[in-house]
Amino acid sequence: MAKLLLDANLSWRLVAKVKLHFEDCLHVDSIGLTIPAKDVDIWNYAFASHFIIVTNDEDFLDFVNVKGFPPKVVLLRTGNQSNPYIEQLLVKHKADIQALSESKEYGVLELF
Repeated sequence: MAKLLLDANLSWRLVAKVKLHFEDCLHVDSIGLTIPAKDVDIWNYAFASHFIIVTNDEDFLDFVNVKGFPPKVVLLRTGNQSNPYIEQLLVKHKADIQALSESKEYGVLELF
């Protein structure tokens, strides 16, 4: 099962809702990094702990392009949206996120 790490640009309130569909889901503010966490520290934590980073931040796309993967990234291309919208988007694409988790070829999933 895919393990999701929600970036700081997403609400920590999403964790409880997303955990109903993705058992392992954490928010970056709860993993012991400095707040605000640096992107490189989030990247390193996700790498070491086998998480997929869920973010609106294109900097993580740049990391994948430069460093490769893992960790893998779900890049939300939705602009600012409500928590219920983001939750529904992740649930709708649960199979795609799981496929990303298992893929040896792909490191990024963009959701629109």
